[in-house]
Amino acid sequence: MSVLIRPIITEKMTADSELFNRYGFYVDPKANKLEIKDAVEATYGVSVEKVRTMNYGPSRKSRYTKTGIQHGKTNAMKKAIVDVAEGDIIDFYSNL
Repeated sequence: MSVLIRPIITEKMTADSELFNRYGFYVDPKANKLEIKDAVEATYGVSVEKVRTMNYGPSRKSRYTKTGIQHGKTNAMKKAIVDVAEGDIIDFYSNL
């Protein structure tokens, strides 16, 4: 099971990572905080101090087409905000 799906790279998360050593990830909806902590430590080689998670439900979408209105919804997702130790840094752009 792959716990970490992808990192969240936005302006807000970039500012949080520079100021507070916080990093965001989209994670598997069935993963708990201990699994997320172990996955981040194993993948990036940092020590994790705190993990906070948020579950987002699907949002409803509708669009107008030639055949009429189509209704649907987006996928549900789970986010994790990870606080790392003071001297540790995660560099998402090192592998490019």
